Amino acid sequence: MSSSAPTQPGTWVLLRGLMREQRHWGAFPAQFQTEFAAPVICLDFAGNGSLHAQASASNVAAMWQDLRRQLQQLGHSPPYRVLALSLGAMVAVDWARQFPHEVEKLVLINTSLAPFNPFYQRLRPQNYPALLRFLCTASLAQREALILRLTSQQSASAAAPAILQQWISYARLCPSTRRNILRQLYAAISYRAAPEAPTVPLLLLAGQQDRLVNVQCSITLAQRWRCPLRLHPHASHDIPLDDADWVIQQIRLWLNQVEV
Repeated sequence: MSSSAPTQPGTWVLLRGLMREQRHWGAFPAQFQTEFAAPVICLDFAGNGSLHAQASASNVAAMWQDLRRQLQQLGHSPPYRVLALSLGAMVAVDWARQFPHEVEKLVLINTSLAPFNPFYQRLRPQNYPALLRFLCTASLAQREALILRLTSQQSASAAAPAILQQWISYARLCPSTRRNILRQLYAAISYRAAPEAPTVPLLLLAGQQDRLVNVQCSITLAQRWRCPLRLHPHASHDIPLDDADWVIQQIRLWLNQVEV
């Protein structure tokens, strides 16, 4: 959800990851906005969702620069609070390092940052064959089914068919091209984070059953940057889809600590 009104203190910007768009948040933004009584803005990266016809950026810096332009065009001014998942979290980290006065708080979900973790933790090796087929030969429906299986525990639930059909409809209406997928993937692979953490309050959330990224990535990052980490024992990569209530609870507890 988005508005053209000036940004209020505490406005949250929500960012998703590779090939995903704002509609993949589902009901989470509305729930989040109700729980925190704060404005929520969901943005798409170029090449995804409402911007699917645009060429994706091939580096993280260009991604956050585009986000800043979008926010300015929508009439929203900093500072922002950013909740970001996966590739979106990489973008948020770099943005906060370059413009700390614009990002007042960061919540990062299941991210992985070089040089802190090796490639085989940042993308689990058992997924390489499926991802190669995904890029080369998979149909749109097969792509979405694979993403659901790799990123959510909902893939084994009774809700899975409805979720999958919804995602397929998103992909048909706003398809991410193979070229844009590769550009986004290159941006994620080539990004190198600075040794020091951004100089803003930072919370890490991670799913211990993440089938896409090894949870050790978040554990290592929390140790290096000396920031709080909360682990969900049962969730996979897309924790807001698997357990939105838990995400909101962890953020509320953390805000109560950092805002005293």
